[in-house]
Amino acid sequence: MSKQSIFGRMSQLIRANVNAMLDRAEDPEKMLDQMVRDFTNNIAEAEEAVAQTIGNLRMMEDDYKEDLETAQSWGQKALAASRKADEFRQAEDAENAAKFDNLAKVAIQRQMESESSAKTSEPTIQSQREIVEKLKSGLEQMKSKRQQLVSKRDELVARSRAAHAQSQVHDAVKSIDVMDPTSEVGRFEEKIRREEARVRGQNELAASSLDAQFESLEDLGEQAEVDARLAALKGPSEQRPAIGSGESGTGVSAEDIAADLEALESQHDKG
Repeated sequence: MSKQSIFGRMSQLIRANVNAMLDRAEDPEKMLDQMVRDFTNNIAEAEEAVAQTIGNLRMMEDDYKEDLETAQSWGQKALAASRKADEFRQAEDAENAAKFDNLAKVAIQRQMESESSAKTSEPTIQSQREIVEKLKSGLEQMKSKRQQLVSKRDELVARSRAAHAQSQVHDAVKSIDVMDPTSEVGRFEEKIRREEARVRGQNELAASSLDAQFESLEDLGEQAEVDARLAALKGPSEQRPAIGSGESGTGVSAEDIAADLEALESQHDKG
């Protein structure tokens, strides 16, 4: 029992593997084409068999027709011999009358044999006619089935090609997934983002540097004004402004100026 079970499982495993290999090797289009070819060959063989059967029927019908014609011919000969015998009998020629009567009998026998042969062949001919009609009908059905198979083959081949095309498109899209960060597109996108960020940083840096330059220019302008006024103070005595006098001509004492300078120096030191 154990050996039988092992052999049974091995046999089943071999059949399963063979069937799997055959399934993978099968091409629907090629298999359908082969089915159409096989069906066409079967129809050709059936047509040859039907043609042979029809030929046999026509031969039997010809033989039947020939038997009827032969029977009719012998009947005419028997009638002619009988009349000839009557003529000799009326002429009181008994010998020739008996001779032609015998000939009439022989003709009648031949007529009966031909009629019997024709009658015997009638059932066979009728049976062959029915067989031929069935074969013709079956042949027409085979041709109709073949046409259906060809139409179905075209439909299935079209569906198979469409499915194959869809599978190829699916595989192509799957191999280039734009949403996959590990794909080439994702890598290029990340590289471009880094470049854009670097450019923004350069722009911000350039903008801050420009503001600093403008601020420096403002400081320089203020310092230039201070230097100009200081130079004016150090100029010739007739051009110096009087201490304690301003643009408005209001008087300011030297003590006030000294106090203001000390306050400024104190604020500068605290700053």
